[in-house]
Amino acid sequence: MALIITEDCINCDVCEPECPNNAISMGPEIYVINPDMCTECVGHFDEPQCQVVCPVDCIPKDDNHVETTEQLQIKYEKLQQNPPR
Repeated sequence: MALIITEDCINCDVCEPECPNNAISMGPEIYVINPDMCTECVGHFDEPQCQVVCPVDCIPKDDNHVETTEQLQIKYEKLQQNPPR
């Protein structure tokens, strides 16, 4: 399951550099997470790094992008073969 940044985001800039997949970017008003690139840090870390550093706890799982750990691992492997630019 990908993660999502809620409207509680304060644009503190700490999550974006922590994402190993470069899935986080600035949206029109707050940061956003590209679900096609979010692996919840599977393949990199034991827990999502954006959640670890977020001071306002505004990065829950995205119920619109449900994935198993196995699916996240496959996504991670594909991203490693073809890293986004």
